[in-house]
Amino acid sequence: MKVAVIGGGASGMMSATMIARKGHEVTLFEKNEKLGKKIYITGKGRCNVTNATVGDEFLKNVVNGKKFVMGAITRFNSTDTCEFFSEVGVPLKIERGNRVFPESDKSSDIIFGLEKAMRWAGVNIRLNSEVKKIILKEDKISGIVVGEKELNFDAVVVATGGISYPATGSTGDGYEFAKSVGHSIISPVPALCAIKLKSSECKQLEGLSLKNVKLFAKQENKIIYESEVGEMLFTSSGISGPIVLSMSSFINRFEMNKIVLYIDFKPAISHDGLIARIDRDIINLKAKQTSSLLEGLLPKSLIPHFAKRLGIKLTEKANQLNKEKRKSIANLLKNYEYLPLSLENFNSAVVTAGGINLKEVNPKYMKSKLVSNLYFVGEVLDIDALTGGFNLQLAFSTAVTCANDFKDIKE
Repeated sequence: MKVAVIGGGASGMMSATMIARKGHEVTLFEKNEKLGKKIYITGKGRCNVTNATVGDEFLKNVVNGKKFVMGAITRFNSTDTCEFFSEVGVPLKIERGNRVFPESDKSSDIIFGLEKAMRWAGVNIRLNSEVKKIILKEDKISGIVVGEKELNFDAVVVATGGISYPATGSTGDGYEFAKSVGHSIISPVPALCAIKLKSSECKQLEGLSLKNVKLFAKQENKIIYESEVGEMLFTSSGISGPIVLSMSSFINRFEMNKIVLYIDFKPAISHDGLIARIDRDIINLKAKQTSSLLEGLLPKSLIPHFAKRLGIKLTEKANQLNKEKRKSIANLLKNYEYLPLSLENFNSAVVTAGGINLKEVNPKYMKSKLVSNLYFVGEVLDIDALTGGFNLQLAFSTAVTCANDFKDIKE
């Protein structure tokens, strides 16, 4: 069979390799001048290529499409990914949180490894080749249009990614291809991104990093998301960091003006336990100012803002704080409120949530239910996961699952 793979990212290169290994004539089309542009910037240039967890532990980190990808990550999991890169000469290492990186800490090694695998398998790689459309004839794809030329193919794999980091070439082409043959698209929204806040505090707190804190979001006083204990930081316009990125993936379908965000600065201590600690600290501080009390509880740059919200003077003697003020300090430490303005846009979102409607794709082979010889893999689908290598693993797993539908015709 002659197979066209559209997109030279993680899922495209992996599907092209696996299909070509079965003896099929595979051509990969990439509109950029080089392969793997988005891979190059992942993990701050180090490329967190997968996560060394499997089965249910892996699925816990899938936000959208958990049931859909279950079979795919069973057929080709993180262990298989590590073996694949070992075979192409890219040694890997496991770091905190089971995150897997190339030993060299260079994302370029992952790209070179995938390119090497394709060349070994005999894939024809066409760079600077933008696919304009896919051609549908009698309910089957007959080929694609590249530039002004119509090229015939027996099957087409769409691996064009989402619309996050559009500078890397992820501009939503795959959605248009899918819509042109009758597929519906779940509206794309940014995921794994920073959150902008309606607060003048951010500019003054820019660069402040908080550790061992917890975030939660409420809508109409009901908790809609609660983070793990972790790290976050203030930007000039809002908040970012690991627990913020995770939160964004769970609140990106809600109306921001109906959500309230809260920071728990002391998640390891109960409310009553915090009041008891404040009482003990005040006794130890004796006649010192309230500023000294708060310095033992918060980063210094946060203290003026915290005191302003409480309506207390930092020069006030700590031992003169009455029971209600002490209770208010504990309440605010556990529930420091911010109103979200919006999520950051696709230019800085790590992945896209939304995409091709999973109801219209057969998860056994990532095959269109509407067109018999059309496949979708990777981020173009309505699947996304948390940070830590899970999204790249989904790209690889869906790619290999797609390739499983092609018969082995090698002699």
